[in-house]
Amino acid sequence: MEFRILGPVHILADGREDSLSGTKQRTMFAALVLAGGRAVSDEHLGRMLWDTNPPGTAGAQIHTYASRIRRRVGSEVALVRIRSGYRLLAERVPSDLGRFAELSQGGLNALREQRFEAAAERLREALGCWHGEALADVTDHLAQAERPQLEEARLEALEARIEVDLILGRHRQLISELTGLVSQHPMRERFRALLMTALYRSERQAEAMSLYLDGRRILADELGVEPGRLLARTYEAILSGEVRTAMPHQLVN
Repeated sequence: MEFRILGPVHILADGREDSLSGTKQRTMFAALVLAGGRAVSDEHLGRMLWDTNPPGTAGAQIHTYASRIRRRVGSEVALVRIRSGYRLLAERVPSDLGRFAELSQGGLNALREQRFEAAAERLREALGCWHGEALADVTDHLAQAERPQLEEARLEALEARIEVDLILGRHRQLISELTGLVSQHPMRERFRALLMTALYRSERQAEAMSLYLDGRRILADELGVEPGRLLARTYEAILSGEVRTAMPHQLVN
């Protein structure tokens, strides 16, 4: 059995996917998985299920969802009532979120230790835990509360994986992927700095400098700010040639 929330919410058991029944039940289940064994209060569940306007029958409905989840997870998992809340006790059941966290941390540790092939392998495995947009089929209330931090963790792992690939000399292969990422996240400076580095190392210095100027304009137009230290130092390193050997994070350490 495995719990999955990094994409559509479901339980994987015996090779079959159980997507639970309805948005509300998936929302409660995902909230319990996100809690990692901690108690989740009825009040919090109510907000995630109905925002600030729970029905008069909210308590009864939450109890019903809990009963249905118990039937779905079976005897190897305990969903217990704790005062005015619930705890999902599933230490032996893996989740895609737990696996992603473990693998991405392992990859970051390997990167710091300069074990680059190991870092690349672990970070790729970590990103492979995602099967679409996290919490894809829960209420908007839970998605708005939890999805941003999950997505930030994914982007940080992706940035680290790309940086490792640059260290391993794969700059030419990364240009297409990074171009798409900069287009999707135009104000995320690390993607832009990584693409500038890949372009420079592919003997496309003019494009790297133009990319910096585009980023500077976007930041000024959208936020009224100048580029941050990472982007500015990457640009300076391109002018000096330092970026040929240094990675973006090394330029600001």
